[in-house]
Amino acid sequence: MINVLLAEDMHMLRGALVALLNLEADITVVAEVASGDEILPAAQKHQPDVAIIDIDLPGKDGLTAATELHASVPDCRTLILTSLGRPGTVRRALDARVNGFMLKDAPSKKLANAVRQVAVGRRVIDSELALAAWDTEDCPLATREIEILRLAAAGQNVADIAAQLFLSPGTVRNYLTTVVTKLNARNRVDAIRIAKENDWL
Repeated sequence: MINVLLAEDMHMLRGALVALLNLEADITVVAEVASGDEILPAAQKHQPDVAIIDIDLPGKDGLTAATELHASVPDCRTLILTSLGRPGTVRRALDARVNGFMLKDAPSKKLANAVRQVAVGRRVIDSELALAAWDTEDCPLATREIEILRLAAAGQNVADIAAQLFLSPGTVRNYLTTVVTKLNARNRVDAIRIAKENDWL
């Protein structure tokens, strides 16, 4: 029997997935949670074989929770579900060393088969998503540049960012100018748009 933990914040979808998975003779859902913060405690308590995790959860996002699971409950494998098949998201999932990555609208039998494959140690990545990720360029921004752009995207001004990161306002402006140049963006707002579309933030 494959024991599964399901993390999905949409109540109706979570209920449907639990019902569908429990119809499988060799799969049982032993825990279900609605936020990323609940995943690790539930996994430590129930010791599931596979955690099915929505990538966009309240609290910790799915990839952060998956990374924590690998460190704290190493026998639990992870299968990420997403409604958006952006190539950048796939690359982030692969970098986080998840065991599987699927779109939420996949047929239920495909999901059950993915759970079985992941449970025995195989990696399952939707073929179209994998090809899209293969064709995507790596993020050209340095870690500090991403950090500053993320704060700008959250609405913080140059002075706030400088104070938070212990930098001078001039240094923050230089970083933002470099980001705009690297992304061939028209301005800071355009740079934020490009970074979000590529899932670099």
